[in-house]
Amino acid sequence: MIQNGINKILQQHQLIPVATINNEKDIHHIEKCLKEKNIKVIEITLRTEFAWEAIKYFKNLNNNSIHIGAGTVINIEQIDKLKSLNIDFIVSPGSTKNLIQELVESEIPFLPGVCTVSEIMQAMENNCYYLKFFPANLFGGSKALSVYEQLFPDIKFCPTGGINEYNIHEYTQLKNVLSVGGSWMLK
Repeated sequence: MIQNGINKILQQHQLIPVATINNEKDIHHIEKCLKEKNIKVIEITLRTEFAWEAIKYFKNLNNNSIHIGAGTVINIEQIDKLKSLNIDFIVSPGSTKNLIQELVESEIPFLPGVCTVSEIMQAMENNCYYLKFFPANLFGGSKALSVYEQLFPDIKFCPTGGINEYNIHEYTQLKNVLSVGGSWMLK
């Protein structure tokens, strides 16, 4: 299967904290949150220069006790660098045929991003059936995913973007949602 491994990660972790890490102080705060809440997974976004140091820190700290993922992956250079860091999974905000091909070749479990019907169909043409729905809050949220469940019964989603402790249940009750990502868990 083209997305071998990501399904297992999503099934094991209904909630995936998404962290944008700016400095060492952020690392220690996030590390404390993960321990206190017994969370065994994290997606570190590549939105800051410090993200690479944060990934190295968590990979060295972790001893495989938590899954360390990288998010906001948008190019081949990032994939190559993440492969050298032995990242556990990759999340992209979108998907292209070339990006998916590189992700497959990397052999790292991955979750490509989609938000429209056409993008979902393109992902399916590339044999991707586990998808990030992003940004969920701007593209119809749980109502859109409810419709997508009828249109694409074989697709499973991990929505992110605008999800919080007040609306999470709208998503987790859907049959086509395996897990939900967000930053509210780290506050």
